[in-house]
This record gives sequence, structure tokens and C-alpha cells, in this order.
Amino acid sequence: MAAITASMVAELRGKTDAPMMECKKALTEADGDMAKAEEILRVKLGNKATKAAARVAAEGLIAVSLAADGKTGAIVEVNSETDFVAKNDDFIALVNGCAKLVADHNPADVAALAALPMGEGTVESTRAALVGKIGENMTIRRFVRSAARGKLASYVHGGSKIGVIVDLVGGDDALGKDLAMHIAASKPKSLDASGVPAELLDTERRVAIEKARESGKPENMLEKIAEGTVQKFLKDVTLLGQVFVKAADGKQTIEQLLKEKGASVAAFTLFVVGEGIEKKTGDFAAEVAAQAAAAKAKDEDKT
Repeated sequence: MAAITASMVAELRGKTDAPMMECKKALTEADGDMAKAEEILRVKLGNKATKAAARVAAEGLIAVSLAADGKTGAIVEVNSETDFVAKNDDFIALVNGCAKLVADHNPADVAALAALPMGEGTVESTRAALVGKIGENMTIRRFVRSAARGKLASYVHGGSKIGVIVDLVGGDDALGKDLAMHIAASKPKSLDASGVPAELLDTERRVAIEKARESGKPENMLEKIAEGTVQKFLKDVTLLGQVFVKAADGKQTIEQLLKEKGASVAAFTLFVVGEGIEKKTGDFAAEVAAQAAAAKAKDEDKT
């Protein structure tokens, strides 16, 4: 049996917002497996245990660069240690410059982007010089370059913390903008059900079965209940299944909207700053106390 530490309980509580004792029980039941414990809490407590899924855990900016004809474009994420640096003009210029270079030159990966010319040197030398000037690390995390089947539309939201590129076939510029804004707000995981990972659906099915079983539903109904839950989940996480955020009746789905407009979405890319990155957190008071203790020990060693 794995030892369940206070830090493990605190980490799970931070991810799920569940009560401390429930977190400890879940970790004990999962033998210390954090992912399994989170799944156990979802069964017991419902969707409030998924808070961590949308938590942004790093700073930085998203930038988008589109060609004038809307046929090619790029979206880039560059991370910094603090939001203060993300507001620095030189950092903003670095991020915007990277997005334009990706759109114009189509580098194969981050290393190839870093080797492209920028200013009096390269992207990498510009980044390194900025790190030296500001004294804070910054990294080019990821990018996607899009070549449109139709025409690209984009939207950047929240002080450049969320960015979207959508490839719209048919329709008009207003529809493209509306779709990009919808994606930024609703954060679909894929265009349709075919893009949702099988393991994600398996997790939803397991959770639904266990919740139904715990609520006393008969065994011969569990699979049917789980399938209904999975279908509802797919509507929530696929772009075509989601209800359009600007729907006048509050019911029209994106699929219905596109059909009405005689258009389709070929693809989209959504970046959220820091998504999936663990952000280091610390107890400032404990850190100060530790430093004071270390200084005291050092003074005692001298005497």
C-alpha cells in the first residue's frame, strides 16, 4: 500500500476542489494513483471533480498570423514564467514575430523555427538575449501552421491567452469570426466524434457505469445508461455537437448553423496558454522560514 502524504492530498484537492477527507479516501482506494483517484472522485462527486481539466497552469501568450488571402496562417504559444513578462513589449514582439515566421516559412518543428532569422540574429538568439535582459526563462512551446481548404478565420481572447484558427469552407467572414469566438468560449476537443480519443470515452463510460451502480440502477441497465452519458459527452466536447453560443433559441447546434449557411468546417486549432503544463506553486511563508533556518544554521556553524 502506497503512503498517502499530505502533499498528495493537497494536490488532488487542488485538481478537483473535493473535500480533503474525500481526497484522502480516494487516494487510499487508488493506492496513490493520482489519475485513478481523480476518476474515483468523479464517480462519487460528479463533474465538479474535473476542475483541473481547464486550469491554465503557466504564463505566456498566443499569437496568430494570417495571410491576407486567408489561405495560410499560423498560431503559436510562447511561455514565460510570470504574467508580468508576458506583458513586456519585447516579449510580445517575439511571440508575434514567431507567428509570422511560421506562417511565411513553414518550419518543421520548434528547433527549425528557432533557427530562422530574426532581427540581427535568429529566433533563438533573440529569445536568449531577451532571457538575459529580463532574467526570466521563456520557451517557444508549440505552433500549428494551417493551409486552408476554404478560408481561415481567427480569434484571440483574454489578453492573448486563448487563440483560435478555423478553416471555414463556404460561408462568409462574419460566420468565420463567430465560429472562432465560439471555439474560444466553448473549447471543443475535436470537430466531431471521430476525433475524440477512445480512452477518453472509455473513462466516461466507466464513470457512468459506476455512478449508476452506486445509485442502485439494475445491472442490465448500466450499459444503456453509460451509452447515453457518452453521447451527451460527445455533444458537449465536439464542435459540431455543441450549441452555438449566439443561438437565439439556445438550441441551435454548430452543425445546424453550418447547414443553414451552406458551409462546413474543415479543421480548427485551439490553443490555451499553459494548457497541460504543471505550474510550480510554493508556500511563501514556509520558504522564508526555511531560508531563515538555513541562515541561522550557517551562522552557528561559523561560531
